[in-house]
Amino acid sequence: MKNRYLLFIILFNIITNNYFSQQQRIINKNKLSNTWQKQKIEKIELKKQTRGTNRLITFTPNSKITSLNGDITTSSLSTDEWRKITEQVSLIELSKVDAFSSPTTDRYSDKALASTITFFVKEKEYASSSFDAGAPPKELKSLYDLLMGNTKNQKKTND
Repeated sequence: MKNRYLLFIILFNIITNNYFSQQQRIINKNKLSNTWQKQKIEKIELKKQTRGTNRLITFTPNSKITSLNGDITTSSLSTDEWRKITEQVSLIELSKVDAFSSPTTDRYSDKALASTITFFVKEKEYASSSFDAGAPPKELKSLYDLLMGNTKNQKKTND
């Protein structure tokens, strides 16, 4: 009886140690992946267009550049704003961003601007599928709202 009990204790310890060390490895891998995404993002482009309107908003670590039908406006982007943006991006699996589906289809009949978000990471680009302006896929909603909030509050300086 004592041997069974000892065997049970040993097996229980081995199983729980393996489980918790595996969980820790998964957590560490996710942290590294998120950190990697945050550190490597060079810029983010939010493009909105329809037949008569082309709007491109480019976010970089130091600036926000808005082009509306060729008229370019540049403003500064604080380190804190860029940090908030990259934190939101780190929650998104960039390799799957093109598969996120749009909840609406008004862009098909020009009722809404067709929008995309493109992430530039090192030498790769990750572009979302097209969605209606103001109605991004649920996976991109928090980032989109943050980007649009930055756009509405920007201080304009024409170049």
